[in-house]
Amino acid sequence: MEEKPEYHVFNFEEVEYNTLYTKKFQNRKPYTIPDQKNVIAFLPGQILKIFIKEKKRVKKGDPLLILQAMKMNNVLVSPLNGVIKKSVC
Repeated sequence: MEEKPEYHVFNFEEVEYNTLYTKKFQNRKPYTIPDQKNVIAFLPGQILKIFIKEKKRVKKGDPLLILQAMKMNNVLVSPLNGVIKKSVC
């Protein structure tokens, strides 16, 4: 007996479409809101310079480090006010 495909309703610009989910879409990692207390590099790279030390107070927008990725130097800044709890470098 052949299994019927499971269609899902997709709304786009006030039009409803019946669509099938691919296996890749069904097995995707669900979106989670990033934790603002963790600074994560957006590209893999090499840390050239660190501007902060543990237990130092920082304000939103203060530079934390320089990350070199794809031959470009990127300054990562603090997303919020706080105290540096731990440096993993």
